[in-house]
Amino acid sequence: MQATFLLRFKAFMLDYMLILGYLIILFIVNVFIFPSLQEFFKGSLIVAQFTGFLMVTLPVSLYFIISDSVLCGQSFGKKKIGIRVLGENGATLSIFQLTFRTVLKFIPWELSHFLVYRLVNIGDGVVPIRYYFIGGLIYALMFSYILTAIFTKKKQALYDMFAKTQVVKVTSH
Repeated sequence: MQATFLLRFKAFMLDYMLILGYLIILFIVNVFIFPSLQEFFKGSLIVAQFTGFLMVTLPVSLYFIISDSVLCGQSFGKKKIGIRVLGENGATLSIFQLTFRTVLKFIPWELSHFLVYRLVNIGDGVVPIRYYFIGGLIYALMFSYILTAIFTKKKQALYDMFAKTQVVKVTSH
């Protein structure tokens, strides 16, 4: 049976508690233990973006890829809620499929990081029209992900459709 959007949201919120814990640790490390790391965010936008990707997006993505893989089966949140990501045919997913799904899932998140770095950089200056387009794309993707997970027959988010994955309820053993 397909997992509803509400079950998926609950699982993601539980996973996000772990992610939030990681972000708090990252903040402490960057501010109190190794404040020199902040220099990576003060110069080149490309360096700042890449550093943010390495510190935040990559570890969070790896968490979902590894935890949803055959190695673990489910992320912490999915395990607590009783859902799992599988292929459309019910098969376990390859690392490639999980990576592709995760990349698609986090495009709005990474685009928002891209946009924030640039908006902070321009300060009170004029916002280029392309930044409005990027902001609109972020919201369009987020809403399409949510609406497709709610209203499609298989309750698949748009990224699930492209990755040929589905989130299903699992029965307890």
